[in-house]
Amino acid sequence: MECGIASHGALLAAAPLAGRRPLRLPLSPPLSPPSIQIQNRLYSMSMLPLKARNMGRCDASLASNYMQTSEFADLDWENLGFGLVQTDFMYIAKCGPDGNFDKGEMVPFGPIALNPSSGVLNYGQGLFEGLKAYRKSDGSILLFRPQENAARMQTGAERMCMPAPPVDQFVDAVKQTVLANKRWVPPTGKGSLYIRPLLVGSGAVLGLAPAPEYTFIIFASPVGNYFKEGLAPINLIVEDKFHRATPGGTGGVKTIGNYASVLMAQKIAKEKGYSDVLYLDAVHKKYLEEVSSCNIFVVKGNVISTPAIKGTILPGITRKSIIDVAVSKGFQVEERLISVDELLDADEVFCTGTAVVVSPVGSITYQGKRIEYAGNHGVGAVSQQLYTALTSLQMGQAEDSMGWTVQLN
Repeated sequence: MECGIASHGALLAAAPLAGRRPLRLPLSPPLSPPSIQIQNRLYSMSMLPLKARNMGRCDASLASNYMQTSEFADLDWENLGFGLVQTDFMYIAKCGPDGNFDKGEMVPFGPIALNPSSGVLNYGQGLFEGLKAYRKSDGSILLFRPQENAARMQTGAERMCMPAPPVDQFVDAVKQTVLANKRWVPPTGKGSLYIRPLLVGSGAVLGLAPAPEYTFIIFASPVGNYFKEGLAPINLIVEDKFHRATPGGTGGVKTIGNYASVLMAQKIAKEKGYSDVLYLDAVHKKYLEEVSSCNIFVVKGNVISTPAIKGTILPGITRKSIIDVAVSKGFQVEERLISVDELLDADEVFCTGTAVVVSPVGSITYQGKRIEYAGNHGVGAVSQQLYTALTSLQMGQAEDSMGWTVQLN
């Protein structure tokens, strides 16, 4: 799940195709490309379907250019924010009325064409996912639980009356996208490559109905910290007027409309100096649900509590991972209803999400009353322990006894 607040990173243009005519790529470069081992499957750069359009005879091939690029893109890796940086390639696959996706292809990153009557533009028929790739000190690249993202997209697609790519195709497409944009994976310890899969109703439809065609897209961008504070306490305000989700709605799936609906409350909160908004349930208006795009955890002694997943809260993959890590560290974890009043007596509060991993909460304001949480510079001991444990695993600095990482050598 993405935890997303204001990103202070500027839009960095790094498109290698700027100012050039579109190119058509040969599927096999003239020189034998190096091979890349991904688990039990051997990929070579010639196996990646790097394709563009309308190549002029004098244009060099994108495949050749890709092979000759430096190990790292020319970026200020020390000052990465959480903003879009244009990378080289993106993956696209189509699905027609038969419900089957084609094998897909890598194309140069850039705009896509959509019919004005497409399902996603008219009726919001769209889903997205978010996951990361990290570079290890030996140069290899790790993905974190991509199968979980694939499975969650399938669940969301069923709710939104959409076909979804099979898990194997989803994971393979993620691998292709990372390999094609390998030079954009930050150096070890400098950030990660954020990967954004999209599934949209691209077919034209006028009356309210599922679209007749769907497009599966994956693009990527190098990122640093999501919150400008980094691993530092954020300040939340409890929202009791606006609601993120209602029972029977789509709050439990990663559909695009869930995120547009929180922008107003988030904008108001940020104008008042808060980092983000903590939402309550829409029925009783007293039970914690989640932050705009993060799950929430409350710590009291050795017990870590988080709102139970009951259809209005997104089942975050980082949330799921933190629960397992916490249990392995000896904590008791409870998934249950949590009253807003429990915030008054909590030792710590933290958020989890793909973008933030673990974000400690320094204060929460509710109905004009501010509750502050102590810690080492506002970072509680439990938050720090779980953050270190999970990021060490994601970055390959600790043994992956959970079997969660996928290595690209």
